[in-house]
Amino acid sequence: MSSPLNPPSRPSGFAPFALGFRPFFLAAGLFAIVLLGLWLAILQGRIATGPLAPAIWHGHEMLFGFTVAVIAGFLLTAAQNWTGIRTPSGTPLAALFMLWLAGRLGFLVPGLPPGLVALVDLAFLPVLALALAWPIIKAKQLNNAPFPIMLLALAAANALVHGEALGWTAATASLGLHLAAYVVVMMMVVMSGRVIPSFTDNKLRTHARRWKIIEWLASVATLGALVAALLVPDSRLTALLAAIAAAVHLIRLAGWYTGKFWSVPLLWILHLGYAWIALGFALLALSAAGVSGAAGASLHAFTTGGIGVLTLGMMARVSLGHTGRLLEAAPLMTLAFVAINLAALIRVVLPLFFPAAYAQGMAAAGLMWIAAFGLFAAIYTPILLRPRVDGKPG
Repeated sequence: MSSPLNPPSRPSGFAPFALGFRPFFLAAGLFAIVLLGLWLAILQGRIATGPLAPAIWHGHEMLFGFTVAVIAGFLLTAAQNWTGIRTPSGTPLAALFMLWLAGRLGFLVPGLPPGLVALVDLAFLPVLALALAWPIIKAKQLNNAPFPIMLLALAAANALVHGEALGWTAATASLGLHLAAYVVVMMMVVMSGRVIPSFTDNKLRTHARRWKIIEWLASVATLGALVAALLVPDSRLTALLAAIAAAVHLIRLAGWYTGKFWSVPLLWILHLGYAWIALGFALLALSAAGVSGAAGASLHAFTTGGIGVLTLGMMARVSLGHTGRLLEAAPLMTLAFVAINLAALIRVVLPLFFPAAYAQGMAAAGLMWIAAFGLFAAIYTPILLRPRVDGKPG
């Protein structure tokens, strides 16, 4: 029998492949550091990339390396909660993870045939979509069917990048990267609407306001603005739709707002991450209207801001909840949350208003990014590698 003087012992050993979030969140945190370190070295001319041009490689690995790892970890974990059906764990999960890792190494190992690199990298997303679709179809949860479909859309975007690298298509890499970024934005909009208000209400005993018309418009306006941005980026239609999307997301965010969340880092990081998406659409509207520099600012508000901030916040919270720990951020993680927002602020604002300081801004933003994910890796590596503290599976 346990007592305060004789507490139950915590499980020992390692469980890196017990559930999807474990290997993919850990790899995403570590890869985020390596990726930005390599990018800063590339900018200084110290190293070269493989079959992709440096800027394309950077965008590709940010999206199909780092971001897709977070998506894989989150969706494999969430699908098990949604359906009650086991998603890959143990050896199947390890094999899926190794496929993702092989895709990353393919760009870093010199001399590999570009076709082989493309084949391995392109295989991951369809396999992940299948692993996710199986429990969703078996549980007949059609409301979650868009997620495997969006993974296949990401696979198509990846094919556009590799197609240009292999010489099979012309000028499709940039289109593929923009398509991938926009698919991820759509994912974040859908998932944020599910988790941010519920996480806030559960923690603070509040009641977030959700208006049916705003919830409907959040998806419709987002999809419309992003499709227009792909097809007619410099048009009044894109400017109008992006402005509407920005307004809708700001109203949605206002409905979730409570001053109480500022005392809870695991909550304010998610709200700020969503705010970056709203800002991304506002900047997209300005870009379509012809404002110089707004196109790059919009893209990085979506990526460094929306993706960077939301992924760090979600990884921090999900990792605690699914390892049986209290949902309280370590003090150093609060510094990480500040650092990732500073990285986004520098990356978006400095090139827009101070283009002459572009190189210095890139370096500063990169260092803030590395600091944020460095803190995450230092704090969460033992959490992600060891079994749940409550002895439950997962």
